[in-house]
Order: sequence, then C-alpha cells, then structure tokens
Amino acid sequence: MRMPRCWRPLLAIILLAIILPAPIHAMASSTDEPTSLRNEPDDGAASDQRAISRELALFRGSAVSLSQAMAIAEALHAGATTADISFDGAPDAPVYRVKTLHNDRIWHHAIDAATGKIVGGEAALPLKEFDAEDRSNLVALRTVRHRLADAVRVAEHAASGKAISGGLVRERGRLNFAIVVMSGNDLKAVVLEPPGAARRR
Repeated sequence: MRMPRCWRPLLAIILLAIILPAPIHAMASSTDEPTSLRNEPDDGAASDQRAISRELALFRGSAVSLSQAMAIAEALHAGATTADISFDGAPDAPVYRVKTLHNDRIWHHAIDAATGKIVGGEAALPLKEFDAEDRSNLVALRTVRHRLADAVRVAEHAASGKAISGGLVRERGRLNFAIVVMSGNDLKAVVLEPPGAARRR
C-alpha cells in the first residue's frame, strides 16, 4: 500500500514509534516470593497487564478493522468525518467507539468488531456543549485536507501494524492526528500533522 506523497516528508519528523510502555510479552516478571507476600501495587500491575493482554487478544481476533468501522460510522450521515475512534473489548462484545462530526454535532456510535453492525442507538451532542479547546479542534478538523482515515493508513504503513485507536491532539498550537498501532506485540504511537492544518493559539 502506498502512502499519499504529501505525508512522506512529515514521517521522518513526526513518526514517534514509541513502544508503550514495553513489549506486552516482556512486562510480566517472575519472583520467588509467594503471591501472598507480594505488595498490592504489583498485584494491580499484574491485573492491569491481564486486562491489556485480553484487550489486545480480542482486537487481534476482530473481523472488522478500525478503518472499516470508521467507514461504517461515516456512512450513517452523508459528509460525516471521524474525529475519534478506539477499540473497546467490552465484556459482552468487543466494539469500536466512534465519534463523527456532522452538521455541528458529534455523533457517538458503537460498531460491533465481529459483525460491523451498529450496537445500540446513536447519540449526538452539539458542538456548543464541548469546552473551547475541543470545539476549536473539531472546527479545525473541517479545514484540513486529509481525514483521520488517511492518517490511519499512513500510520499502519509506517509502523507495520494495525491501528487500534486514533483521534485529534493539539500540540504547540497545531492540530495533529495521533494513531496507536499494534505492531506484533508492541503498541506504537504515530503522530501526524495534516498538511494544511491551521495554527491556533
């Protein structure tokens, strides 16, 4: 898959490819202490690690990709664009949580990660309900040439993996797309500045 030419010069500067926080398989540690003697923070870390491992296993087994879930959500409202998406290994059924921008509203959707069907109803909030920073980011999203879907394709190519989440961030006054990609057993963060993103203070 080829990445759009206009993104290529940015990759050398903004590809973070940060492993968060370490390879999944390397986080468990062995000790000779009985379980009952270990302190609670260790137990909490182990519990968190099990939850992360479960979430990633569910994501690996998903039939629907993050890009497909975005396309499904955007098709619900002609002209909608995705502002934020993340995988959620919910206890009943894994879903993608998608927020799309359409007609001065943010629409919330849950897309079944196994079937691609809409789960539950949809909810919408007017932009005026958001704080000033979020509102500014969402308004700026309309002005950029590229969409989150474009950034996901570039990030997946650059990090050699599958995107598990993506959304908007603002750093030093610039609107960026931040994508988390699962590459093997690692999670990598890729931050891309869309060409034409407006600088705002």
